[in-house]
Amino acid sequence: MATSENSSSDDYISGSQEVNRKESEVKFSKDEEALIVKMYNLVGERWTLIAGRIPGRTADEIEKYCVSRISTTGLGK
Repeated sequence: MATSENSSSDDYISGSQEVNRKESEVKFSKDEEALIVKMYNLVGERWTLIAGRIPGRTADEIEKYCVSRISTTGLGK
């Protein structure tokens, strides 16, 4: 019986990790990416300021994009 409880708990954890990955995969247009890189190089990690220049984007989306982009390819500089 304990095995089935652990199994459902494991399913929940892997399911929530999958949701988190999907949420972090926000798509940006080429123009938005270029503006993010330009703004990041000018103002650094001021996510709210950068997001204020891109209608419909939040500071959290910009930060997640930058953090993932920096860790995989570097960001602009």
